[in-house]
Amino acid sequence: MKYPFDCLTDLVFVEEEPILPADIILVPGGSHTDPMTMASELYLAGMAPYILPSGGYNMKLGTTEWEFFRDIGVSLGVPEGRILKEDQARNTFDNARNSWQVIQKNNIEVKRAIIVCKSYFSRRALMTYQTVFPQDVTIQVMQDDLRVSRQNWFENDDDIRLVLTEARKISTYFAQHIPDWVKQNEKASE
Repeated sequence: MKYPFDCLTDLVFVEEEPILPADIILVPGGSHTDPMTMASELYLAGMAPYILPSGGYNMKLGTTEWEFFRDIGVSLGVPEGRILKEDQARNTFDNARNSWQVIQKNNIEVKRAIIVCKSYFSRRALMTYQTVFPQDVTIQVMQDDLRVSRQNWFENDDDIRLVLTEARKISTYFAQHIPDWVKQNEKASE
């Protein structure tokens, strides 16, 4: 069924494609367990040799988001040595920048990455990591759509506000990057 707000759905929610094996699984910071659980399942299924959760101190958790995610991964059977550490990030751009620094510091060649995140955060997460990571890195998104998804976000007022807030963030978060993307695209097509 078509709705007048389908364009908002397409803006906020990345259209999922089958996940292919990758060089690393990225989990941007947060306090929800599902993204790290899903990342651990991907790791245990052999989809990537490393998981890189990212996130600094979170008052709600009483610890860093990284420690919170690490503990989930280890409890599910991911070897601690396969969970890389980034525990300083305070926002999504920090998650991406700091994660790229960790990848470089560990001399990991990344041509394909998987981001695991909440579905309503998928577009902003994808665009942020695409802004920071080199253009030749393919970034896939696996979404936790257990509560709010492209199929149901419009069914209650709280989820509507959540998704509209995310649409606003997307429209302002990247304004300064658009001219750079245009230049990069022009250079690539020369």
